[in-house]
Amino acid sequence: MDECMKTGREGVLMMEKLQSKLYILFPPVFILFIINLFVGSTAGDYVIGLLAMPMLVIAFVGATRLFRLLGGIFIVTGFGLFLYSGLPLTSLPLLMTSTMPLLSFLTVLPWMNSVVRSGRFDRRINDLMKVNVDNLGKMYARSSFTTYFLGVFINLSALSLSQDVLKDSLKGFKKQLTDSFISRVTLRAFTLALLWSPMEIMVAITVDTTGVSYLAYLPWLFLASVTLLVIDWSWNYQTFKGVANIQDGEEKTITINRAQMAWKIAQLMLALTVFLASVVTVGNVFDLDFILSVTLVILPFSFLWAWVMGRIRSFLAIGWGTWKGRTNRLQNFVVLFLSLALFSESLNATPFLAVIQEPFYAVSGTPVLILLLVQYTYLALSMIGVHPIATIAILGEILQPLFSIINPMSIGMVLIMGALATATVGTYGVTVTMTSMNTRQNPYRITLRNMPFAILCGSVGVLIGLMLL
Repeated sequence: MDECMKTGREGVLMMEKLQSKLYILFPPVFILFIINLFVGSTAGDYVIGLLAMPMLVIAFVGATRLFRLLGGIFIVTGFGLFLYSGLPLTSLPLLMTSTMPLLSFLTVLPWMNSVVRSGRFDRRINDLMKVNVDNLGKMYARSSFTTYFLGVFINLSALSLSQDVLKDSLKGFKKQLTDSFISRVTLRAFTLALLWSPMEIMVAITVDTTGVSYLAYLPWLFLASVTLLVIDWSWNYQTFKGVANIQDGEEKTITINRAQMAWKIAQLMLALTVFLASVVTVGNVFDLDFILSVTLVILPFSFLWAWVMGRIRSFLAIGWGTWKGRTNRLQNFVVLFLSLALFSESLNATPFLAVIQEPFYAVSGTPVLILLLVQYTYLALSMIGVHPIATIAILGEILQPLFSIINPMSIGMVLIMGALATATVGTYGVTVTMTSMNTRQNPYRITLRNMPFAILCGSVGVLIGLMLL
């Protein structure tokens, strides 16, 4: 008995040690996958699939309970479908590689975050929130703009950064007011920033699923994003304008160099334009999917941008620590994506996919019903903890045949806007959970408070989808 317990403890310690070395274990598999894309070796695909299996086991140990549950359901269901399909057991590794581009994308994403931080763009732009305004209605618009702009470039870091600044700025107000203000302004602005960001995974997945160019989506997504931003500003200006901004301390003494601020914003916009042009060029030259194009461009572009700014040393110092930490916390997504690959590939090999598609075919003559069904599927599943990435993966398979009947761009708009709307209301999602922890408020209150906005966001997606039919 003692020997068994000792062996068990040693096994636990070994797995804990592995969790701190994921930055060494996982990236070589992604690098091998990218190399094999250009080589095109079937044997390479098989090796990558075999390596994905221990990756899934290691990640499963370190994943959170919610992702273990979700991944477990996909694994069990996927393996059951695999057995039902009658495929030989030797083909199982080949079903594990379809989501490798997404994991490769998430692995390099922290480097873009790091180059923005090394250039201190986040600090300068965040100063906008610290300058005194006479009421919270005006502060709402300013805080929203800051979170929005940073969200495009540094993703989740913008959410945490803005919430920390606002907690300090609003510490003289009642907690109920502070909670309401922060959970509205940061989550909504963050969501709207991601609607058109080429570095947002929901956008990238939709582009590849529908086969419609990102540049075709961009004007409509940007229009929807700005329109909703202005509506939210107007809406909440009326809500908070009656609350005087009573502050003490440094906020009243902070001044902004307008020319310097404008220059920082112009630099970021120029960098984003060059980045997009690079992604499109690489995709066209090498005939790559959008996700893979972004993945290949991020790292060299980040290094080049840091070199142009003369911030290479700062970039490497920040980048290494950020990348190492993020890769060591990649377990949830590894579990989700690899289990999804098994599930979706096995489902495609069975007749069950056609059965699931039947309700969508039944209403194919009424496109508005399909678009609304997509929107509310996202909302419903987000309430029980299903990540929108899992939802979009399933919906993508179901909706694929309908692209010959309905403009895929119409469906794509709803897939993007419906998915990202859940960032404001997904009770068990990363953004709502983070906000709940940062502000110490009930996540269900955040969900309830932002539900009207989430429905509005999804509805605008449906409206644009109908216009594009």
